[in-house]
Amino acid sequence: MNINKTLIENRKAKACPLVLRQGSKGLEILVFRHPLAGVQLVKGTIEPTDASIEQAALRELAEESGIEDVSRVSYLNEWSSGYEGQVWYFVLCDCNALPEQWTFYTQDDGGHEFEFYWHSLSDSLSCQSHPVFERAICYVREALAANK
Repeated sequence: MNINKTLIENRKAKACPLVLRQGSKGLEILVFRHPLAGVQLVKGTIEPTDASIEQAALRELAEESGIEDVSRVSYLNEWSSGYEGQVWYFVLCDCNALPEQWTFYTQDDGGHEFEFYWHSLSDSLSCQSHPVFERAICYVREALAANK
């Protein structure tokens, strides 16, 4: 998968690693609560030094969540977010067993504690998230259904 170099140069290409698991009520997705910006998916800028979209997704996952034990990655799809010209590249990341919830201190924006937890993929995120993340969850649902 090739990315438009202009998107990378303008910092508009975003890697979004998706960690999913089967919960008691269906498929769940890993999300986190940012102390200043509400509920989010892990996502970050694809850097010119990243060798691939998948490598960028793994880097972002480690930086924002501390997760480094990923057994498999697979590219899902790209999505024009409608937010600040950003294009998000979704990458499925299979991880070994993860806790129900945890807090991770990240260097993001000078340092924050992110509170990670599992969210039912069939539910809306909440009014405590930016609308772009709600739209992203809807898109992920559709992309997963199309790839079955």
